[in-house]
Amino acid sequence: MTDWIDIAPLADVPARGARVIKTALGCVAVFRTADDQVFALDNACPHKAGPLAEGIVHGTSVTCPLHNWVISLETGEAQGADEGRVVTYPARVERGRILLNRTFLQAGRTDGAAA
Repeated sequence: MTDWIDIAPLADVPARGARVIKTALGCVAVFRTADDQVFALDNACPHKAGPLAEGIVHGTSVTCPLHNWVISLETGEAQGADEGRVVTYPARVERGRILLNRTFLQAGRTDGAAA
């Protein structure tokens, strides 16, 4: 059994956009940057649980649509003067498909960056 789950074609997530994947641990937001990097984070902003997948992706950050908190897609850390963190999950693209790490999704652990 592989540790990676095939969740969707890369083309299903728009460049500078996101899609939500429902897991046993809750909703995970899968983001795609302008240069086709993928990142996976919990979909709740650390401030007031705003839906990060509905935010604006810029570079390797996303701006929460509720109160404009900027969250690093690489680390899950709030940027600037804001404090807080969301859980990140390893994600990668292989042969045009987005893969998430099953072990991390099941454990709810964070590795600090996408793989």
